Amino acid sequence: MNLKPRETTSPGGAWETFHPQSAPDGAAIAQLRAMVAPNKGKLRGTAARVPFDGIISHTSFPEGVGFREDTIGDVPGWWCEPTAARQDAAILHLHGGWFNWGKAQAFRNLVGHIARSAGARAFIPDYRLAPEHPFPAAVDDAQACFRGLVETGVRNIALTGDSAGGNLALVLLALTGGRSGVRAVGAVALSPVTDLALTGASWESRADADPFFRRDQAESLIAAYIGGHSPVDPSTSPLYGSFAGLPPIRIHVGDAEVLLDDSRRYAAAAVAAGVDARVDVWEGMPHGFIGNIGQLEAAAKALDMIGNFVSERLDAGAPAKRAGS
Repeated sequence: MNLKPRETTSPGGAWETFHPQSAPDGAAIAQLRAMVAPNKGKLRGTAARVPFDGIISHTSFPEGVGFREDTIGDVPGWWCEPTAARQDAAILHLHGGWFNWGKAQAFRNLVGHIARSAGARAFIPDYRLAPEHPFPAAVDDAQACFRGLVETGVRNIALTGDSAGGNLALVLLALTGGRSGVRAVGAVALSPVTDLALTGASWESRADADPFFRRDQAESLIAAYIGGHSPVDPSTSPLYGSFAGLPPIRIHVGDAEVLLDDSRRYAAAAVAAGVDARVDVWEGMPHGFIGNIGQLEAAAKALDMIGNFVSERLDAGAPAKRAGS
């Protein structure tokens, strides 16, 4: 399969869409590259948690969104609640951080933008982190949180996730519909880590272009997460799992990141299995570019696409109204 980025040739006829970079975005990314270049690959181990949260917290505040702490399925976290958000549905967002970093509180602004765009409230669980809590703790917490939402009466749930959280969202997507009897209506993954064996060609082809990550850095963080577990187990790497019966999936990824092929290969496998899956590749964009809302045109466009998709999936999953209601 040709994995070169390409323009969609017909509406809905291709599963990959390439979005050219605008001139203003090119200038903004050039400035970002110059700023972060000295620190490429230096976030490592638990010492990186505080600076990582600081970086994530810089996403602009989403106007019209409130935040509150809660515990769902015995997992603590934060609600992001837009004004007049629908109450019959929820988004469950699994946050990124290479399974070792990240607090739900730091991701409130990013997820608040997603929630506002979709018109639905979103919950971010503080799942347990490695190395203190290696696999399967994060997966167990994601499942417990999903079941907890169902137990509170929410039976119309969309999954979203970024980076390692994209991994967890896609793993959870394949696991929903079990004991809870409820399957997620769809998922959006932002630059997901789908292959913990790191076999994607972009680990080499984008090694220089990626402004943030190095292979040895990722290897150490993944080792802390999986311990001695297999990196190609479907519960650690959704690329190797079953795609049968999955609901619609959308993926957004920059073409200047080492995780590019994690997105492309997952989407290709899903489409081959008959899943409604698409990947949007954004020219020149690095990992986490959607967090630069208000600074990048690509971030605003991607956010609109994400919100529209999630809203449509929640509408599709809503119970039909009775005649005359």
